[in-house]
Formats: sequence, C-alpha cells, structure tokens
Amino acid sequence: MIELDNITKVYKAGQTEVPALRTLSCHIESGEMVSITGPSGSGKSTLMNILGCLDKPTSGQYRLDGIEVSKLSDNKLAEIRNRKIGFVFQSFNLLARTTALANVELPLIYGGVRNRRQRALQALESVGLAHRATHKPSELAGGEQQRVAIARALINTPSLILADEPTGNLDTQTSKEVMLLFQRLNQQGITIVLVTHEPDIAAYTQRTIRIRDGQIEQ
Repeated sequence: MIELDNITKVYKAGQTEVPALRTLSCHIESGEMVSITGPSGSGKSTLMNILGCLDKPTSGQYRLDGIEVSKLSDNKLAEIRNRKIGFVFQSFNLLARTTALANVELPLIYGGVRNRRQRALQALESVGLAHRATHKPSELAGGEQQRVAIARALINTPSLILADEPTGNLDTQTSKEVMLLFQRLNQQGITIVLVTHEPDIAAYTQRTIRIRDGQIEQ
C-alpha cells in the first residue's frame, strides 16, 4: 500500500537548511498494523505528514496504492486525504461545543454527503459509543473522546488510518482499550500506521519502524 523510496525532507530557516528526513525508504503492505517510533526530533511527525498527504517530500517518491502522490496538486492530495485516509491525533481535535454525533459528521459535511446522521451513528456504534451520541466532548471521558475521534476517522471508510500518539493523553487501561479497538479495525482489513514513543503501545502492532536522525535504523 505504502512505498517510500529515497524520501528526503528539508526545511529552510533563513539561509539554513534543516534536514528532517534523509533518503528514507520503507514499504508497508495493505492490511498491516505498523508502529513508528524514535526519539523526539527524529522525523516521525514529518514522515506522518508526508504519509497523510499533508506535506510533500523535497525529493524521492511516495506511492500510495500504486499512485505516485509526491507530485500531485494540492487539490488532488486533498481528494486522496478525504477518500483514502483517516486521521487520529493525540489531542482528539474535537469541536468542544458540538455533540459526538456532530463531530463524527464533520468530514461528511465537508464532502457534501447526504444521510450523514445515519452514517455517523453507525460509525459511533462501531466504536461502542452510539449511546453517547448527544454528549459534548466535555461530558465524555478521555477514552470516549478518542473513540469519537476514531469514529470520525472511519466515517469515509478509509483504507488507511494514521494515528499520531493516539494514547498519549490516556491512562494505561484506556490506552489498552483504544489499542484493542485499533487491532479490531485492522482485523477488518484497514491498514494502520501509528506513531508512539511507548514500547508497550508499539507491542500491539505487527511491526515497528524505528527512526533516528531522519533515517530508519537497521
């Protein structure tokens, strides 16, 4: 599903060039559940931004489902993000004044989709939260908020979920529940790539990619 060949990413700070990724290559098969680990500043977030079509590499090739996405226009990248990829973040990124149901509906609103309510309810049901649909984020526990975020990521039936430190704000038991949910989604055929700095979270995945100084450790 994911093919990265000799990916580099260089940021410019004034006249200074700061390399974030250095000729990084890796492949992730469809249906895998993979963790990306590494120390702070190793390039994990940069890599996730490229995988999620939120940023473009400075050089190298990125193919997603056989499509070379490195050189696509911003509009095409947005289309791929909406159609193929679901995002889950450490901070949940829920709108505070709207219900769980409305938060899950958001991607459908942006896409002009009809029958949003029914689809959003189904997504909440898939993460065990249909009974909390009318509650606002402040009325939900941290694990429930993350499950709402996962339901939102699932709403467009993505083939790939990218999760950036999805358990970073959760206690140990809640983290376990969220990771078991990710494993269940993976068993349904969704490819999952998550960033974590916690070895016990990485242990839930089938394979770990370790990054240091913008390169994969051998």
